[in-house]
Amino acid sequence: MGDTRTGQAGARRPGRAYIGSFTSAGGRGVLAADVDPETGALDITGASDAVADPSFLALDGGVLYAVSETEDGAAAAFGIGGPAPRPLGRPTSVEGAGPTHLAVTGGHVLTANYASGSVTVLPRTADGTLEPATGQVRHEGGGPVADRQEGPHAHQVLPDPSGRWILAVDLGTDSVYVTALDPATGALRPHGSTALRPGTGPRHLAFHPGGDHAYVLNELEPSVTVCRWDAGAGVLTPLGETSVVPEGAAGPSHPSEVVVAPDGRFLWAAVRGDDTIAVLALDEDGESARLVASVPCGGHWPRDLTLAPSGRHLYAANERSGDVTWFAVDPDTGLPERAGAIPAPAASCVVFA
Repeated sequence: MGDTRTGQAGARRPGRAYIGSFTSAGGRGVLAADVDPETGALDITGASDAVADPSFLALDGGVLYAVSETEDGAAAAFGIGGPAPRPLGRPTSVEGAGPTHLAVTGGHVLTANYASGSVTVLPRTADGTLEPATGQVRHEGGGPVADRQEGPHAHQVLPDPSGRWILAVDLGTDSVYVTALDPATGALRPHGSTALRPGTGPRHLAFHPGGDHAYVLNELEPSVTVCRWDAGAGVLTPLGETSVVPEGAAGPSHPSEVVVAPDGRFLWAAVRGDDTIAVLALDEDGESARLVASVPCGGHWPRDLTLAPSGRHLYAANERSGDVTWFAVDPDTGLPERAGAIPAPAASCVVFA
């Protein structure tokens, strides 16, 4: 959890975390926080509102990256050496609208642009600053849910564990797209796609630590689609679905984020509306999931769920109640127990250094 080495007095140094928030809804932008390595407690040290609506963050090589989820979508880089993040250069256009997610791979940052239904590649320089886009893929199609699937809506982009492929989850087309990134030119080459059940509205996915399975969290229907991932062929194959809300739940339920335990035994999903964290047990092969518990998220509308690097604490960014709540995770049962919270207006995500 960042630098937690023992000092001369025997105390462990705090780690660092960064919180994104919607400035248009009263958020402070990108917040920095110290993290207590034992309790998981957060302590805000500073913030930067240099970028509008930095709803999702990613860290790599001592540089923090943020999307600006606006109509004129952009991405920005921040230095993290002090109490507050400091902008590195000016925000760079993603040539798309409403970017909701980004990922770093090699010398590039990729963004998923929700409103445009596209994925953009931005090169990064040696000092971490971003350069104009070198590649983009636009998705096509729609789905049966008229008010949410009138067109493509790329919601997440991430590299697979092998580093060979880029996956993009599209809520609007009920699909996961696979592309290959040329590291020399920054171009994206379409490779294939996997269609999921119509109307499920896939939002995010997370890989099993073994690298051969992926779990797609669906927003329009509260479920997880378990998939087999063939990194050699770059093919994602759906195996089945599991609900992330108990039978008879009142709803409406809108899942937002999925996290897999480092040992592959458990999966957690944040569920907005229900305002819960779903706990699912995975079988030994990772090919099936079973809902075992549903725990209150500690606030309202958990937009993001993050596991600390230690694997001991979960963090829910509760957007509408304006707080980040953390939970101690029981390593035997996977059950999270509320341990604390801090105010964070319009919180949207948490990442760790």
